[in-house]
Amino acid sequence: MRTRTREPIYSTAITAGRAVFGSFRLRPTVTGLANLPDAGGAVLAITHFGYADFALVEWMTWQKNRRHIRFMAKKGAFDKPVVGWLLRGMRHISVDMSAGAQAYGEAVRALGTGELVGVFPEGGVNASFTVRDLKTGAVRMAKEARVPIVPIAVWGGHRLLTKNHKPSFREAFRTPILFVIGAPIQVGADDDPQQVTERLHATLQELVDRAQARYPEPGAGRWWQPAHLGGTAPTPAAAAATEAERQRRKAAARAAAG
Repeated sequence: MRTRTREPIYSTAITAGRAVFGSFRLRPTVTGLANLPDAGGAVLAITHFGYADFALVEWMTWQKNRRHIRFMAKKGAFDKPVVGWLLRGMRHISVDMSAGAQAYGEAVRALGTGELVGVFPEGGVNASFTVRDLKTGAVRMAKEARVPIVPIAVWGGHRLLTKNHKPSFREAFRTPILFVIGAPIQVGADDDPQQVTERLHATLQELVDRAQARYPEPGAGRWWQPAHLGGTAPTPAAAAATEAERQRRKAAARAAAG
C-alpha cells in the first residue's frame, strides 16, 4: 500500500473546491458511505451527468477519509496551460484517445499501489441524465489490478454545470447533491468483462433511480430532470443523436484543419 505523502497542489485544490462549494451553500447527502474504502486500491465508477462530478466526488471522499483520487481525464484537458498544470500536479491520468494503452497501464499501476482511480465509464457527460451504455475499461482494469469496483451515483451535480446548460449562480445556489455509493463489485479472474460491465450498468442506474426518488426538490417540467420522470431533458435516443452529430462535426473540423 502506498504511504501517503504531502501533495500541496491537491490540498490547495481541495481547499479551493471547498470554498467554491461553500459559496454555493450546496446541500450534500451521502448514502452508503461505508462502501467507500479507507485503504487499498479501488476503481470508483461514477455516473457522469455534469462537469463538476469529479470535483464533487473528490470533495465527498476527502471529507470522509482524506484520500486522494486519480481521475482519468482526456488529454485535451492536460494540454490547457493552467488546467493541465493543475491536473498533473494532482497526479490525475491523461488519456490520449489515440493511444489509450498508456493511460490504462498507468491506472492499473496506480491501483496496484493502493490508489483510488476515478473513472466515468459512460465516456462523457450524458445530456439525457440516464445511464447510457458503459465502456469495459473500468472492469478490465479492476480485474487486472485485482481490486474492487465501487459504483457511485451523483445526482444534482449537473445543476451546477452540464452539457447544453450553464445555470446562473441563483439557479445553483443551495442545490441538493445526493451521492449514493453502492456495494463494491468484485471481479473474479474468470469473469467476463462485458458481463460485469452490464451488471455495473444496471447497478449505476439503480443507484440513480434511488437518488432521484429521494431528491428533495420536484423535477417535473425542469431542464435537469430526465424525460421519463417528467422533465424536459432530451430522451436517451435524442441525446445520442445530438452527440453523434457533434462528434461528426468535430471530426470534419479536424480533417479540414489538416
